[in-house]
Amino acid sequence: MTDELRARLRALPSFPAELPAFDPAGAPPTPEELFLAWLDEAVAAGVLAPHAATLATVDATGPSARVLVLKDVGPEGWAIATPADSRPGEAMTASGAAALGFFWPALGRQVRVEGEVRRADDADAAADFGARPADARATALVGRPAPTLSGDAEYAAARADAFARVERDPDLVPDSWALWWVVPSTVEFWQAVHDRAHVRLRYRRHEGSWARERLWP
Repeated sequence: MTDELRARLRALPSFPAELPAFDPAGAPPTPEELFLAWLDEAVAAGVLAPHAATLATVDATGPSARVLVLKDVGPEGWAIATPADSRPGEAMTASGAAALGFFWPALGRQVRVEGEVRRADDADAAADFGARPADARATALVGRPAPTLSGDAEYAAARADAFARVERDPDLVPDSWALWWVVPSTVEFWQAVHDRAHVRLRYRRHEGSWARERLWP
C-alpha cells in the first residue's frame, strides 16, 4: 500500500453531516422491534437495498461471506434463503451457526445478528421460492455441472433450459431450495457519532428473554 492510497482512504467521507440520535434507554424490549424501526428509517432515508445483509459462515476450508437479502424478521429470528447445496447452505448445515451484518451508511448505522441457524420446513421454502419473479426462479434452477464456468455460451444454454422448465411448470421448486432462520443469541445495534463516541447497544438472550447491555464505543 502506498502513502498516496492511505491518504486517499483516510480522506474519504464515512457519513453525512447530520446523523440521527439514538438513546439506548428508550430502546424497545426486543431486538426485532428496534431492527424493524431502524429498517423503516433506512427505507425512508432512501438507502438502496436496505434489506441487504452480509451473511458470514465458516466451514472446513475457512470463513466466507456474501451479500443476500432479508426475507423476514420476527420472534423466530431473521430469515434468509439460499440453496442447501450452496457453500453457505452446506456451511450452515454443518456448523449450525451464522452471522448477519446490516449497514446503512446514510444513517451511520449497522446491526449485527449472531446465533444458531434453523432450516425452515419445505412448505415455507416452497412459498418463498414461488414468490420470486420468474427470472429469479430460473436463475436458481440453473444447473452447475462444475464449480467453474467455461464461458457465456455454456451459461446461456443452461439458463435457457431453466427458463423453459419454469414456463412448463410454474410451481416447480428445486429440492435444494431452503429458507433459513438465524435465531440470534445476540443482536448488536451501532449508531455512529461524528466525535466517535459511537453508541452501541447489545441485546443478549438470557433465560427466555432479552437483556440489554451498553457496550464501549
